[in-house]
Amino acid sequence: MADVINVSLNMEAFSQAISAIQALRSSVSRVFDCLKDGMRNKETLEGREKAFIAHFQDNLHSVNRDLNELERLSNLVGKPSENHPLHNSGLLSLDPVQDKTPLYSQLLQAYKWSNKLQYHAGLASGLLNQQSLKRSANQMGVSAKRRPKAQPTTLVLPPQYVDDVINRIDRMFPEMSIHLSRPNGTSAMLLVTLGKVLKVIVVMRSLFIDRTIVKGYNENVYTEDGKLDIWSKSNYQVFQKVTDHATTALLHYQLPQMPDVVVRSFMTWLRSYIKLFQAPCQRCGKFLQDGLPPTWRDFRTLEAFHDTCRQ
Repeated sequence: MADVINVSLNMEAFSQAISAIQALRSSVSRVFDCLKDGMRNKETLEGREKAFIAHFQDNLHSVNRDLNELERLSNLVGKPSENHPLHNSGLLSLDPVQDKTPLYSQLLQAYKWSNKLQYHAGLASGLLNQQSLKRSANQMGVSAKRRPKAQPTTLVLPPQYVDDVINRIDRMFPEMSIHLSRPNGTSAMLLVTLGKVLKVIVVMRSLFIDRTIVKGYNENVYTEDGKLDIWSKSNYQVFQKVTDHATTALLHYQLPQMPDVVVRSFMTWLRSYIKLFQAPCQRCGKFLQDGLPPTWRDFRTLEAFHDTCRQ
């Protein structure tokens, strides 16, 4: 019986609240009509001003009165439920003993928590995909304590095998010439000439690249005794930047089980500098920034970026 009385009271409060809203809209409309009509129907300016102010004040009082009445009725109606129905689970909120068994509120909280967890997981996945530098090819899922140590079976390769790999890479890129020499025993040193843009000295230990030096095409790459100069830096800042990026590329292209793939991938990345002074930055679209061309090349797309634009 009490539930029936409460329902009837709520319906009556709703009806009164709707009437109060209509009255409030009418009084607000009268305020704007008063402002639209302005001062008229009086002979003197002072009379028109007094009449306009009095009429405007009456309309504002009406708005204030209707607004107070609507606030009073809204308290009788009650606040709307904050529950958001989740398909048929919304029927749980109609349980009369919800205080004792708050299943719906708990379900709603779990749903919000699940959405938030999915959102943060997506953000974390994006950040982890950006940090894709890997210095080894160890398989995931094996604990560090039980992971067997990789045997250095590929550290020493026959010189003939190394020569064949370098010759195949040399034939892959017509605009790149590779000269191989072994001044200190079995360790190979490469002099890579990329068009008429730059020269690169690559110091190798078997098929593993230890060091790279990038210099301009017209710079001297030999010492006084005729050996490749692996210690002197380039005289130009642009090639010093490229040398730093090449060192970073060596850390990126690491696959100890297949060193020939690493060398080929590094040479493919190095070949992208054939248009060092011709390609614009893919982000800002400019050819020069602080007097330097785009010296960074993306490891995946090989696109050109300025050192500051790649961040």
